[in-house]
Amino acid sequence: MSERLDQAIAFATASHAGQVRKLAGSPYILHPLEVCTIASTLTSDEDILIAALLHDTVEDCNVDPREIRLRFGPRVAAPAQSESEHKLSDRPPADTWMERKEESLLMLEHTKDTGTRILWLSDKLSNIRSFYREQLKSGDAIWQALNQKDPQMHRWYYQTVADYLTEFKGQAAYEEYTMLIEKTFGGKK
Repeated sequence: MSERLDQAIAFATASHAGQVRKLAGSPYILHPLEVCTIASTLTSDEDILIAALLHDTVEDCNVDPREIRLRFGPRVAAPAQSESEHKLSDRPPADTWMERKEESLLMLEHTKDTGTRILWLSDKLSNIRSFYREQLKSGDAIWQALNQKDPQMHRWYYQTVADYLTEFKGQAAYEEYTMLIEKTFGGKK
């Protein structure tokens, strides 16, 4: 492991200190570590692996994107920030869910950056794994813990991401992702 990757792990761990995942209640840092692990099955590009570790620090930890750029460089900062949603904090998160998702999907649809696309697949696979595990434990009650309560809206979002990332068809991460969409949401569209 390189010194830069070690520094990114330490930075992400410090940034997410005390945070827990909404559904599982597990330490939040386990999610970026999983995203990085998934990304490592798709690329050995250290900048993308570091971006995977840092992808939630801007949105969830109020880390200034300039700090990521200064510490780790622009090739890390751009993909790391690509998934940061504008919180639209003047309204409740449940009221802005669709607007935020549509805006982020627009960015994904138009980006040509392979690293950003790898990061998206890695993050969404980690998330859908979490949904699937929690649904096995709690059934459809899991959706009540989220800003968007309708599981079919989540299906729409995760399926749209899959539709935009078809260049990864045949890769284990993509195949697992699409399989878990079906297992989590069933055949209903």
